[in-house]
Amino acid sequence: MKRNRKDKKDEQQGVSRRAFMGQASCAAVGTTAMFSSILDMGMFNAVAQAPPGDYKALVCLFLNGGADSYNIVVPRGDAEYADYAATREDLALPQDTLLPINPATNPDGREYGLHPGMPEIQQLFEQGNAAIVANVGTLIEYMNMEQYRNRSVARPVGLFSHSDQQMHWQTSLPQSRNAATGWIGRMADILGSLNTNQNVSMNISLNGSNILQTGATTTHYTINQNGSTGLRGYQGTSALDLIRTEALDNLIDWNYQNLFERTYAAKMRGAIDTHVDFGAALDAVPPFQTQFSDTGLSRRMEQVARTIAARQALGFSRQTFFVSRGGWDHHDDVINNQANMLPEISAALSEFYAAMVELGLENDVTAFTATDFARTLTSNGRGSDHAWGGNQIVVGGGIQGGDIFGTYPDLALGSALDTGRGRLIPTTAADEYFAELALWYGVAPGDLSLVLPNIGNFYSPTASRGPIGFLDPGAGTGDTGTPGDPPGDPGGPGNPGGPAGERPDSPLREIQKFRQRFR
Repeated sequence: MKRNRKDKKDEQQGVSRRAFMGQASCAAVGTTAMFSSILDMGMFNAVAQAPPGDYKALVCLFLNGGADSYNIVVPRGDAEYADYAATREDLALPQDTLLPINPATNPDGREYGLHPGMPEIQQLFEQGNAAIVANVGTLIEYMNMEQYRNRSVARPVGLFSHSDQQMHWQTSLPQSRNAATGWIGRMADILGSLNTNQNVSMNISLNGSNILQTGATTTHYTINQNGSTGLRGYQGTSALDLIRTEALDNLIDWNYQNLFERTYAAKMRGAIDTHVDFGAALDAVPPFQTQFSDTGLSRRMEQVARTIAARQALGFSRQTFFVSRGGWDHHDDVINNQANMLPEISAALSEFYAAMVELGLENDVTAFTATDFARTLTSNGRGSDHAWGGNQIVVGGGIQGGDIFGTYPDLALGSALDTGRGRLIPTTAADEYFAELALWYGVAPGDLSLVLPNIGNFYSPTASRGPIGFLDPGAGTGDTGTPGDPPGDPGGPGNPGGPAGERPDSPLREIQKFRQRFR
């Protein structure tokens, strides 16, 4: 709904013997087998909120390297632009090149613009189909400058480190380098039973392995811009391919007595069959009228759209997609690099949205950006360096678009959030950003802490609205609180008797406790 502006795994490709060997080995381990048998009882059904028959998808566009997002969304009014220009110096965009946007609520009264290379995002924003979430970053708890300096509140591990921050954005556990699951993977553990097809993971990656989509029982199925990739020559038409296919089928379908061999063969057969079924479903999808640009990113987004178009044939009511675009570590030449790269992002998101309109699914699919971190507001003489809180873009017909959510910070050096060189403390936690998406996706408020263990530090899941406000969670409790109600706030009381959102009887929680015992 728009705001009224006026008032599963690496089994996906069937090509990695190492992956199959690893999975087969796990199947032979006693404790893992016990864990699997518990999951096979269908206990996740008890925690799935959304009814079968509807469809929702989330598409994460991860900008690897740390995008300089304060040149993506820029203050355009004279006074604020003067602060921006004085701080950014040679990194500042000319004021008259900024693409004007008009936030619907605009509580701070500022004028804003987008990078001149993003006219498609400007149009989506003005139409109410794109939103900005300002100054988002990884946090364990909220902190102010004093707490940052005296370390009385824990900072994310490896702050300003690419590998750590990429992991934290994907696991939503910034206190640890050892997290084994991502927040979307944990979400899929809860909601995966809504899909009638359990042979193909609901989590589809267009860019290989990632922890974001890895759960306790769920992983991702990897495809590329051309679709699913199977074993070379299998089911080919040449004489050699026919021989290969027959030989492989004979090997896989042999009646093995050894448990390890049977498991390996079953995994291989499952991967091959999955590839065949997935490919057949996508082959049946007619071409889009929307023309996608001839870039790698647009082609991957087109493949996401084609997979969504095949959702019914594949048996999906819930899907997630991971797409990444690297190259954002602009320690030099920020202006020219962004001039070349941001138009690609803008076009790809716009084209994808247009394809969703063709499918009639624009209200059911939400795309969102993420990145390692923002970058220093000050120049290093050539570019910008690693920083912290930054701005993200959300696109979809179901969002409260045409607005800036969160608090866009003061860009003058020495502000209350400036830890040095314009590295800004986030005022919106990544957990809040993810919680907004998860609640819309169908995670029950009481199970939000299973997906986002730190969420109780930022938001009470009993609130009737999401923590930020750009998506309607679709189910309220009668609470009249506002987005972002903290635990214990009168507008959003916490869960008496335990941490916010905790359900001691949740099957997933009991499974997690069981698994912890055998680590």
